[in-house]
Amino acid sequence: MHSSRRPYGPLFRLFQLLAILPLLWAAPALAKEKLVLAFGDSLTAGYQLKPGESFPAQLEAALRKEGRAVRVHNAGVSGDTTAQGRARLPWVLNSLKQKPDLAIVALGANDMLRGQSVATARTNLDAILAELNKRGIPVVMAGMLAAPNLGPAYGKEYNAMFPALAKKHGATLYPFFLNGVAAQKPLLLADGMHPNPRGVSVMVNNILPTVRRALGQ
Repeated sequence: MHSSRRPYGPLFRLFQLLAILPLLWAAPALAKEKLVLAFGDSLTAGYQLKPGESFPAQLEAALRKEGRAVRVHNAGVSGDTTAQGRARLPWVLNSLKQKPDLAIVALGANDMLRGQSVATARTNLDAILAELNKRGIPVVMAGMLAAPNLGPAYGKEYNAMFPALAKKHGATLYPFFLNGVAAQKPLLLADGMHPNPRGVSVMVNNILPTVRRALGQ
């Protein structure tokens, strides 16, 4: 009578399992951490906030909470205009150890608050987006809205700048960076302009779906 037992028994299967365990342990390490560059002014830098309360820090925490291996690099400088952002962009990109998988560009508010030329701001933002495109870095462009006291003509030109540039460069437009926060006193610092930690949390929750799509996940 022939035995129905297979030639390889439990011991062989144990050897098979031990052979593949190193591959299973190595799998998480093979998943490359994605890098998001948050490039902006005080709204990005985290004006008067603790490091963990800034927009980049809260965005990274929200993405990681969803199980995404993402690091958000804070490249915000308080007071920066589009001209200053344009000047430092190459240095920022060259200083990073890896190419960003996404850049969030949030500049232009200081140009507007100082009543500077919209044409100049447009030229600078155009150059910033062109540089990111040249390096193959997808962009979410975080727009702003002009203060009413600057007049309807300025406001119309300024507000139209962001969607026009996003369309030109194939960037993802997020129309208003301070959506849900602007003019909401409980979400702002004492200056009535910059978000407090709660305000930043609202900003992150609002932009999160756009960032998810832009990361291609």
